[in-house]
Amino acid sequence: MAVGERDPFTGHMTTGHEWNGIKELNSPVPRIIWAFLICTVIFAAVWTILMPSWPGVHTYFRGLLGVDQRTAVAQTIAAANLDREVWTKRITDESIASIQADPALMQVVRETGHAIFGDNCAACHGANATGGPGFPNIAQAPTLWGDDPDTIAETIRVGINSSHPDTRVSQMLAFGRDQMLPRADIDKVVDYVRTLSDPGVAETLDGMALADGKQIFADNCASCHGDDGTGMAEVGSADLADKYWIYGGDRQTILTSVYYGRQGQMPTWEGRLSPLDLKLLTLYILDLRAGGAS
Repeated sequence: MAVGERDPFTGHMTTGHEWNGIKELNSPVPRIIWAFLICTVIFAAVWTILMPSWPGVHTYFRGLLGVDQRTAVAQTIAAANLDREVWTKRITDESIASIQADPALMQVVRETGHAIFGDNCAACHGANATGGPGFPNIAQAPTLWGDDPDTIAETIRVGINSSHPDTRVSQMLAFGRDQMLPRADIDKVVDYVRTLSDPGVAETLDGMALADGKQIFADNCASCHGDDGTGMAEVGSADLADKYWIYGGDRQTILTSVYYGRQGQMPTWEGRLSPLDLKLLTLYILDLRAGGAS
């Protein structure tokens, strides 16, 4: 190690270390660093004295200020429960219409209902309730059994083709797989069904075949879907004349539905969700359909 010398440019002594002609300065620690370290030590000492800190054998030093986070959290939870009791009682006791007329309660419905929907329904119906292949759009499309509050609440409660003894039952017959109709007739009725939601399709089809398809529909499908194909809430059949399709409205998907049938399933939520949560979920879906929730 070389003997330390004073650097002519900075005036600081060197450490005596040198690498390839580069000498290391013995620069003093900047005062701001010392000030920061001193303040940190003082803050740590004061904090240790005032706040809960060092553990003991059976307890811990609670600090001169007596701060207790467990007590603070318990008080916060108690206050939240008191606030929750107010609106939960109102939602439990009041009618759907009166709740919908109260902006403050509907804000609670949108916040709480959104969480309930996200935890239990979004996996099938999507985060925005607009559905997907095999799952209906319950935010916009006509519902199978009706969209009044009581009907929606009942559907959520008992489910569709579920294990509930009062479940709603819905099934599309397999006209091809079960040999109820020959393939030629299935093709004709599929083409006719396409014209119900898209009349322009009729211009690309043979008129006689389309007439045959209409008659096949009347003989085999109208008893469930109605003469005009708009569905029947009494049996939970789909509206084939709108733009909403659960499984898809292209020709191949419609053909698959007619040939193999459909039997969707929705679980029963009675017993899984509390009566309050069921009502909140009903209100939330009604609000979605009205365009209130986002």
